[in-house]
Amino acid sequence: MAEFTTFLDGLDVPMRIGIHPEERAGPQRVTLSVWLHCDYGTAPMTDTIGAVVDYDFLRREILSLAASRHFDLQETLVEAVAAIALADPRVRRVRVRSVKPDIYPDAAIGCEIERINPQPIA
Repeated sequence: MAEFTTFLDGLDVPMRIGIHPEERAGPQRVTLSVWLHCDYGTAPMTDTIGAVVDYDFLRREILSLAASRHFDLQETLVEAVAAIALADPRVRRVRVRSVKPDIYPDAAIGCEIERINPQPIA
């Protein structure tokens, strides 16, 4: 079994998120990190992007998601990001962290989840 953890760490995304009037007034910075625990079958693998989960795709889909709507809750956001990652059956487990660093002057606010893929490996 060829298991790897690929991660996208510290992606700063301007997006509409939050329940308070000042949060609804415009976009705010959210920092997202995603860890993909992947199973690629047996090693060795070929040295091509098709052999692994494409993190370019993951980044692009997260940016598209963030631009597509307002999220009230970070919990909803991280679930949506996890669903993007888990669409590939090679991703066996995903951990997603969302941080709103600018809400308080002395602390960041965040949410983190971990989900397991119920899909069988192709």
